[in-house]
Amino acid sequence: MSNKNLEGKLEFLREAEKLKDVLRTAHTSSGRNESTAEHSWRLCLMAITFEDELGGLDFVRVLKMCVIHDLGEALHGDIPAIEQLAISNKSEQERRDLATLARTLNESTRDNILSLWDEYESAASPEARAVKALDKLETLLQHNQGKNPENFDYEFNLGYGRKYTDATALFKALREMLDNETRRNMQKNPAA
Repeated sequence: MSNKNLEGKLEFLREAEKLKDVLRTAHTSSGRNESTAEHSWRLCLMAITFEDELGGLDFVRVLKMCVIHDLGEALHGDIPAIEQLAISNKSEQERRDLATLARTLNESTRDNILSLWDEYESAASPEARAVKALDKLETLLQHNQGKNPENFDYEFNLGYGRKYTDATALFKALREMLDNETRRNMQKNPAA
């Protein structure tokens, strides 16, 4: 191990710290905007919590994807889910940003991170599809749990991420629970 290699890894971690300041449109239960880093943390916690129900998956790979799936947002921020369909190059920009963040890493570490991100982004494996589903479910959970503004669009939740959340019995069951919670929130908080 060389000092140059170690310094490169420390520089990568310094740059990745910016993710702590990237705010999402989701709100915490206290009403402040959630950071992307907080979302990624709870996504990891979700994966750990449902590990027994995710049988047969390479769980280390699942956790790695949970950690890096939004890491590219450290440079140009988060695009709210409700706006993502209108952005044609979101994936390309996020990958370029991740490659920029990883530029100080040694080749094998950089290639591993980018490969995991590519696998996640293209939903190329059972692990990636599980992380995609959990990512959508964590967002729905936060939207329902958050202390949201009066005009929050709960109805958006009902269609968000179905391609992934309808993929397995576990994700369907969780989705049904979260959709029921969304409907209750819609009744209590009709959009202004």
